[in-house]
Amino acid sequence: MTPPPELSPADLARYGRHLSLAEIGLEGQRKLSAARILVVGAGGLGSPAALYLAAAGVGTLGIADFDRVERHNLQRQLLHDDADVGVPKVESALRRLRTVNPGIRFNAHPEGVQPGNARTLFSAYDVIVDGTDTFASRYLNNDAAVLTGRPLVHGNVFRFDGQLSVFDPARGGPCYRCLFPEPPPAGAVPSCGEAGVLGALCGVIGSLQALEAIKLVTGAGEPLRRRLLAYDALAQRFQILSLARDAACAVCGDAPVIRSLQPERYAPACAVPFPASVMPESFPLELSVTAARDLLRQDPARVRIIDVREPHELAICQLDGAEHIPMRRIPEHLGELPRDQHLLILCHHGSRSLHVTRYLRQQGFTGVSNIAGGIDAWAAEVDPSLARY
Repeated sequence: MTPPPELSPADLARYGRHLSLAEIGLEGQRKLSAARILVVGAGGLGSPAALYLAAAGVGTLGIADFDRVERHNLQRQLLHDDADVGVPKVESALRRLRTVNPGIRFNAHPEGVQPGNARTLFSAYDVIVDGTDTFASRYLNNDAAVLTGRPLVHGNVFRFDGQLSVFDPARGGPCYRCLFPEPPPAGAVPSCGEAGVLGALCGVIGSLQALEAIKLVTGAGEPLRRRLLAYDALAQRFQILSLARDAACAVCGDAPVIRSLQPERYAPACAVPFPASVMPESFPLELSVTAARDLLRQDPARVRIIDVREPHELAICQLDGAEHIPMRRIPEHLGELPRDQHLLILCHHGSRSLHVTRYLRQQGFTGVSNIAGGIDAWAAEVDPSLARY
């Protein structure tokens, strides 16, 4: 960190409530004013984290995100509003944050965090706040933080549950890979887009991430190194679990094998192919939305789309001609599904439909394929008139 600056009279007035805290005080606020914090992801977690860090007077606040605002983001991503739909998230985020605190410096990183820039980017900051929601991003952020010696404030949310920890092997404790050495198989864990997430839960976990970052900078309290906070919103219950470093960890262990950020290591998980005996070449496990569209155009009589989303999702958008069978009711409809047609299984983002595709293949349906990316990808790449959520 750069030497802490002196606070102006205006700063003393703005941060007076911090100055009154013995654990922070004038020296702690000066440390905040000199700190450089990077928030990765301007979404559900990054929004509250960035808002509170800006309000706290962090000297330099970076926002890294390559995505654009979509309408379904507005339920939980409070940095953005209705007028920002279609705008790059870093643009709308910095516009909002500057209204919160125009006296600090903001850095926009619209390219996001990539294997090629992660180490250089992380090296320019003191603390990394991980607000991402994909496994590929979490492993990339973890590995880059370990390799650059930066503390990583990790948070994640799913439905009504949230988790929080500080991964900081350079100063003791485990990293993310110590807990989860490898990502789960493709389709094994539904995304928040598939399973849902309570918007206010993001506010709880994101705010706690900001709090941990402030503690790391000021030295106040005890950061969540070696501990994982688990939050159950439905039961309104917090639990603290002790974490141990894995000496065999691939990136922070005694003999690490991950010493660079190779792009192929952080590619989004692809579907695990079925054995050739189960999956004829003419019926691939997955098809892109454009390939599915072309197949429908070429041979509509032999192709049928099965939409396995829930009824409330159909009210938002649906494909003409698609047959609706919710995922949970597929087993009871097996006798009605044709075996002489190519079945294309569709859901929101492609996770539920992949499970259904594999299940149907196990039941002897060889002519069945998942539509990768689901109706969300269809709306983005094939039919922009469809509403996205």
